[in-house]
Amino acid sequence: MDFDLSDEQKMLADQARGLLAERTPYDRLRKLIDSGAEWDEQLWRELGEMGFLGANIPQEFGGLGMAELDLGVIAQELGRANAAVPFFSSIVLAADAIRLAGSAAQKAEWLPRLASGEVIACFASAEGPGPLLGQGTQLTDGKLSGAKHPVADAGIAALAVVQVGDGLALVKLDQPGVTRTRLDSFDQLRAHYRIDFADALAEPMPGAGVLATLLDRAAVQAAFEAVGGSEACLAMGRDYTMGRTMFGRPLAGYQAIKHKLADVAVAIELAKSNAYFAGWAAECSADDLPGAAASARLTAIKAFEMAARENLQVHGGIGYTFEANCHFYYRRERMLAVIVGGRGYWADRLLNAQPGAQGQTHSTGKAA
Repeated sequence: MDFDLSDEQKMLADQARGLLAERTPYDRLRKLIDSGAEWDEQLWRELGEMGFLGANIPQEFGGLGMAELDLGVIAQELGRANAAVPFFSSIVLAADAIRLAGSAAQKAEWLPRLASGEVIACFASAEGPGPLLGQGTQLTDGKLSGAKHPVADAGIAALAVVQVGDGLALVKLDQPGVTRTRLDSFDQLRAHYRIDFADALAEPMPGAGVLATLLDRAAVQAAFEAVGGSEACLAMGRDYTMGRTMFGRPLAGYQAIKHKLADVAVAIELAKSNAYFAGWAAECSADDLPGAAASARLTAIKAFEMAARENLQVHGGIGYTFEANCHFYYRRERMLAVIVGGRGYWADRLLNAQPGAQGQTHSTGKAA
């Protein structure tokens, strides 16, 4: 039995890594932050031209029709590069929601435009601190009222997939009745917004009962992105300690440093294995997906948190400065840890996915 990626998937990873290494050096990320930019528009266009944005969108809608594990390979490389693009919001969440719950007309209208990168979409569910799926918005006679926040990438999105009760609705954001307010965001390369709806025109999506599956699938891709970021942190910490001399010997030669990096490497391997299995489950086994997604999500959160913090630690004081590169990953790690629900939600999801757990009480699912 082969647990490795296929040759085609390795080639896909190499292509994505090559593009991102060339287009997203750390100095470019600093320039984006200094300019107040919310995304790397040039990189987004190139990702669309190379077909990466349509990786798992069906071919009939302009995508490549690839598997979830292929999408995970791309997400992993985006995480490694800490790319400033709305891939998770627009492709992993919004496009997948339309694919799962949209009508034939909605899919035909939006999926080709999302696959090409012509349109950016966001996904709105939380309504402040508390449950991941808010219940305060109301959809009556095709008009939506209420507020969603925080919503990642809402400032650059033309379309929002909005969770309303147990269903979803599509809302164009450039219309009267929609107000977007930028919020302070710990991750300076992924802006978050509050969206207020006041009788905004909304189009219900007919698919029912897809929210749990949608979040499971999104958790898998978040795990892949976290694995990529974790690997970048480990490589950064390793390289720094091998080049930094202390008391006449490389910092990497000290046993305490070796232990730190070894612990991170072990955590990454566990998270990667769980992400691979969850990617397979998302494509092939609906029964295995809830538990696999929760396991991948939890181990990836732990691995990325450990990697980002230990990377800061081995760099010492300089690691906490803007001139060092550690902070990019620490900020992204903190954001990824809550973007589709925090540890509590996914730990409860894992428990309820176990045999004999059907009678257990489900969590409300905290957003942080």
